[in-house]
Amino acid sequence: MSKENIIELKGIQKCYDDFVAVKDFNLEVKKGEFVTFLGPSGCGKTTTLRMIAGFELPTEGQILLHGKDISNLPPNKRPINTVFQRYALFPHLNIFENIAFGLKMKYVDVTYKNSKGETIVRKEKLSKEQIREKVKRVLEIVDLEGFEKRDISTLSGGQQQRIAIARAIVNEPEILLLDEPLGALDSKMRKEMQIELKALHEKFGITFIYVTHDQEEALTMSDKVVVMADGMIQQIGTPEEIYNEPNTVFVADFIGESNIFSGKMTGKKKVCFCDAEFDCIDDLPAGSDVDVVVRPEDIEMVPSENGQIRGTVKNVNFKGIHYNITVQSGENEILLKSTKHVKVGEKLGLRIEPNGIHVIHAETDINTYEGVITAVDKVAFADGEFDCDITKLYPGSSISNNNLYDMDGNKINVIGNSVTVRVPISAPAMSDDIDAGGTKGHIASLIYKGDHYHYVVRTKSGENIHLRDKSLWNENDYVSVIIPKESIDLSLNAEEAQDV
Repeated sequence: MSKENIIELKGIQKCYDDFVAVKDFNLEVKKGEFVTFLGPSGCGKTTTLRMIAGFELPTEGQILLHGKDISNLPPNKRPINTVFQRYALFPHLNIFENIAFGLKMKYVDVTYKNSKGETIVRKEKLSKEQIREKVKRVLEIVDLEGFEKRDISTLSGGQQQRIAIARAIVNEPEILLLDEPLGALDSKMRKEMQIELKALHEKFGITFIYVTHDQEEALTMSDKVVVMADGMIQQIGTPEEIYNEPNTVFVADFIGESNIFSGKMTGKKKVCFCDAEFDCIDDLPAGSDVDVVVRPEDIEMVPSENGQIRGTVKNVNFKGIHYNITVQSGENEILLKSTKHVKVGEKLGLRIEPNGIHVIHAETDINTYEGVITAVDKVAFADGEFDCDITKLYPGSSISNNNLYDMDGNKINVIGNSVTVRVPISAPAMSDDIDAGGTKGHIASLIYKGDHYHYVVRTKSGENIHLRDKSLWNENDYVSVIIPKESIDLSLNAEEAQDV
């Protein structure tokens, strides 16, 4: 693989009216690299791919090819081909004609010498013989030689996928974009095609940029994985780095199976979670609130008396080469994988070595917003209005006849004052009664943390409300958010504070 950057995306943003599909996207792709955009539906990965192809133009930022800005270059002027999930083969053309279609449109530089000995370069179409040779070569590469005259309708899904790839690579693009090309295949065929695609990449040395929501595909084939959510890059790294060292709980939860627990650093490379203290290899400041990630395969079953954690087997599922075992320890559910069979109800001890524990700074324990006082007992923030105690802002103040007075009885005009609002994530609650709370929104994400779910409710304007709940709600549920008055902490912004 070359050390040279073939493509660079700098500060890319893509907006559709008020919706931001991709934001602050920065990426370098090396020549010959296999890069995968991985993320859930709607995270912006296909939009980014289409901007590289030229089918969409970025609202902001630059796309560089070999250091030159191609942001506004039309697709047919870019040395880039795309393979889509729907293969877009021409049903009225046979296999040869499908693959040769682009070659027949292609012009190449041909050098001549005239009678005066001068060199002349002319653009000419490929000859029939040149086209025939190129089609034959790519059919051999995709193991479909001899299929030239077959109709597209006679091919299996896997064979059609190979024809789509052959049609893309026959033009010898510098970059091949693949937008979920295995999505229409069954599980067995997907695995076979993953191996074939990786082999094709190694054989051609073409730069591959691949889009998928399938974690196994990304980990199996990629040199570099770009994990995306909400139109932004969450992490870039090798498959090993992404799996073993996720830098957010989203990445840990999205890539493979993980146990995620709320914990606290208790000393140098020591962390407490599941009511036990463990040595770890991450050195975060003592007292830090953290999220702890433990992969199920890194948990060892031992006799109950030898365990750092003790619990009872709650569930056992056979997965072919191992068992998925759920252990209940106090309030926490812990998932582990083992080739040993145990029985439901059996008492177990669990041990975790330091290198099996990955510690991440807790993303947030406090929701923080900019708000406005709308009445002597109300504050507006996060697209809603909530009851609050304004007297906490002014020591010794009191409310009488719907007015706020200081300790000397002077009236304080607070309406319209801007404030910073802080709400612990343990305070909000959700309700399916849309009128029950001060604001409302859709559940944008949920992550299970052993004894509770961490939810993010997103309001219409894009404000996020983090909260905890032991009950399972569905992603995208529309809910109202209730925040108790006593949990809303207010502080005056600088300008208002000077007037006090």
